Amino acid sequence: MKSDLKTRHGGRILADALVAQGVKLAFGVPGESYLPVLDGLHDLQDRLRFIVCRQEGGASYMAEAYGKLTGEPGVLFVTRGPGATNGAIGVHTGFQDSTPMVVFIGQVPNEFVEREAFQEIDYRRMYGQMAKWVAQIDRVERIPEYVSRAFHTAVAGRPGPVVLALPEDTLFSDAAVADVPRHHVVRAAPAPADIEKLRRLLEDAQRPFVLVGGGGWSAEACRGLKKWIESNGLPVGTSFRCQDLFDNRSANYVGDVGIGINPKLAERVKQADVLLVIGARLGEMTTSAYSLVDAPVPRQALVHVHGGAEELGRVYRPALAINSGMAQFLDAVSGLSFDKAEWRASTATARKEFVEWTEPRPMPGAVQYGEIIRWLSDHLPEDAIIAGGAGNFASWLHRHFRYKGFRTQLGPTNGSMGYGYPAAVAAKLAASGRTVFALCGDGDFLMNGQEIATAVQYCANFVAVVVNNGLYGTIRMHQEREYPGRVFGTALSNPDFSAYARAFGGHGETVERTADFAPAYERAVASGKPALIELRIDPDAITPATTLSAIREKALKSKR
Repeated sequence: MKSDLKTRHGGRILADALVAQGVKLAFGVPGESYLPVLDGLHDLQDRLRFIVCRQEGGASYMAEAYGKLTGEPGVLFVTRGPGATNGAIGVHTGFQDSTPMVVFIGQVPNEFVEREAFQEIDYRRMYGQMAKWVAQIDRVERIPEYVSRAFHTAVAGRPGPVVLALPEDTLFSDAAVADVPRHHVVRAAPAPADIEKLRRLLEDAQRPFVLVGGGGWSAEACRGLKKWIESNGLPVGTSFRCQDLFDNRSANYVGDVGIGINPKLAERVKQADVLLVIGARLGEMTTSAYSLVDAPVPRQALVHVHGGAEELGRVYRPALAINSGMAQFLDAVSGLSFDKAEWRASTATARKEFVEWTEPRPMPGAVQYGEIIRWLSDHLPEDAIIAGGAGNFASWLHRHFRYKGFRTQLGPTNGSMGYGYPAAVAAKLAASGRTVFALCGDGDFLMNGQEIATAVQYCANFVAVVVNNGLYGTIRMHQEREYPGRVFGTALSNPDFSAYARAFGGHGETVERTADFAPAYERAVASGKPALIELRIDPDAITPATTLSAIREKALKSKR
């Protein structure tokens, strides 16, 4: 009965609601707009750890990375106005990456609403296209209800972010209400008729191709996928920055279908007669700007399996659309068995092409970056978590690193810079027993480099590499291709990154030769601190396949 319940202020009700939903770790930057929540968390420190970050952008990336790594909603707290706008970058990442998140934003009191009060923003309008649901809790008694719905929504179907605004008067008000038990994870399952139609399509297929990606996966589902793929001799690729969904060492793995795709792999996707897409959205990056699969009606017989019904038919009209969770789909197809020698032969050829494509190529300068990535791939533990940011520097990681298991890759599929370092902080805090490695570009790192202070404060000891070429490399590459020789706005003047790390209490190293990397890495690990290695590469080495000078020369020739 309500009379038997303890009266609590809204901040404590919210804190207790998070514990009831199973939250163990939350990220944020404190703000006066949600002081009662901080007070509520004070007495729950043994059950819910609140990680205080240095900027809301870094905090939002940490929450997103936590959600991506664990499958549990990443929780973020930001203050109103500037805090909310700073934190939007991680929410956008979570939406495009299909990552479960629950974001709490302080809000002006209800009595001040619509007056453009201090830092007031209508979050329903601001976040409307970046979240699965945006709401404001105007009554203290309804906090448990809203929190329960938020967590259910974040993990259901296609996972994604939910945003809840918290007016100050709601948080300061008192109420006697009950907590709501932990949320359920709801997933659809395929109908038997869908599986039968899939069986017929595959039975007639000569050149099938399987593409996996997206959110909503589990280790169990990945194991089921690997068993089914290998038993049937099917070729499988992964969508952009989802390479950890399938063991890259498998003879059936033939590469990532993303930026810088192997041209031979791209042709295989185009020429497939049945394209089985499991979980991926088939967005711009995975389809090479919608060129691998024709829109709206593909040349291939497209079978699209996705957890969100709204995604099926959004861009492509599939031959077969299956609304299903990943584990549920793999359970349903586990009984489908095919024995086709031509499939196995084609897969073997595709695997050979993958191995050849991923061999490091020589590049200008004293640092052979591809060889260093291959060294990391060969020497890091199988369960090491690799957090990468966005920029041309990441293309070496995508091409030369072999991911061995589920949730060993953290990367922004929306191409958001500044992600790698804070993602690695979250990964180390969430999985302290695992090796964590961050790969950042020079421009990329300094967008959230201040979060090294968070790593030091919470003893998140991992090694980060900052690849320094003194450029916004991706933009310089496009600039040279479109306007050769007319360089403007893409040069960077950088600090001494190793000294930067030491200034925060971390360990710093600088590497300018390939042979010096392995000893520097070992010293960084042995330091027992958050460590940073500055890797200085030749700015002409712009991708694993070409140079800036080659791009410029080709563009100049085409304009003559």
